[in-house]
Amino acid sequence: MSNQDHKIIELEIIALSHSVTQSQNYAVVLGELDGNRRLPIVIGGYEAQAIAVVLERMTPNRPLTHDLFKNALSSFGIEIKEIIINNLLDGIFYSQLICEKEGEIIKIDSRTSDALALAVRFSCPVYTYEFIMEAAGVVLEETEGEAKKQVVHKEKNQKAYSSYSTDELEKLLKKVLEEENYEKAANIRDELNKRK
Repeated sequence: MSNQDHKIIELEIIALSHSVTQSQNYAVVLGELDGNRRLPIVIGGYEAQAIAVVLERMTPNRPLTHDLFKNALSSFGIEIKEIIINNLLDGIFYSQLICEKEGEIIKIDSRTSDALALAVRFSCPVYTYEFIMEAAGVVLEETEGEAKKQVVHKEKNQKAYSSYSTDELEKLLKKVLEEENYEKAANIRDELNKRK
């Protein structure tokens, strides 16, 4: 591989949505900061929820697994400095957590979905290589308005939320957060935000 193939590209999370092809799965869509290519990565529902909770600024009643991992690392003075999606084999993305402890760099292999759930918790940058963008990136023709960051939630009863009063929605939001149903909570919050 040439040096160009190993050129590093910074990515950001553009959207989180249901995968059209696999109904139980979600797709997290990463976009390059200096370009218009997107990198869609299929992830499981649990990891999608772990990412959505942070993007939607929700506070779970109890720490989720990724919160626990962040708290454990932080307790031992380990910071995740960056995430790198470093390989793509047979359609599967591989990643590394680049950690730092007392000036020493430690690299830890990770599933990409877990790496992204930790990246949003540590507010650290996400990178990949040019050869991965070449192989799996897509160029989206989109208008400027659509390019803004968005978390997309699809749920059968989303329409129903519009018929609730704001008071009822706020009570329902509290209830679903207690039940730890973060996807439903995100949909209710979307409806509440529309009314502001």
